[in-house]
Amino acid sequence: MKERYRSIVDVHIVLWRDGLVLLGERANTGFGDGCLNLPSGHLEEGESVIDGAIREAKEEIGITVAPQDLRFAHVMHHRGDSGSSRVGFFFEAVHWEGVPVNMEPAKCAGLVWADPKCLPSNTIPYQAAGVVNCHQGESFALDGWS
Repeated sequence: MKERYRSIVDVHIVLWRDGLVLLGERANTGFGDGCLNLPSGHLEEGESVIDGAIREAKEEIGITVAPQDLRFAHVMHHRGDSGSSRVGFFFEAVHWEGVPVNMEPAKCAGLVWADPKCLPSNTIPYQAAGVVNCHQGESFALDGWS
């Protein structure tokens, strides 16, 4: 009998300000250090994607987002070079309380606001594709599948 397919589920918070998107520079994580990515993380056991997005927004950038202020923007089924896969949910925060700040300086070297039409070359490709798709209003994409 075949083993059931399992995939990592992650959540991404997309914050827009004056046409720019918020990215953080990864540091000391062992994956993508020196690269930019959205505030994001893996879903925890028993957590909905909405709860996960709210938790990550608070943990990583110190903002409070109410469930009704998260708008589903995109879902991506991504397969990495190693063959592992993940399903990423991208939510736009249409309103939030607080000012985004780097809450995890041991894992993030800083925050930057970037132009989604010209993302920095060191943006993690999977996340860059998600940002572009959100900006263009695309709700679904495959990434890394032939």
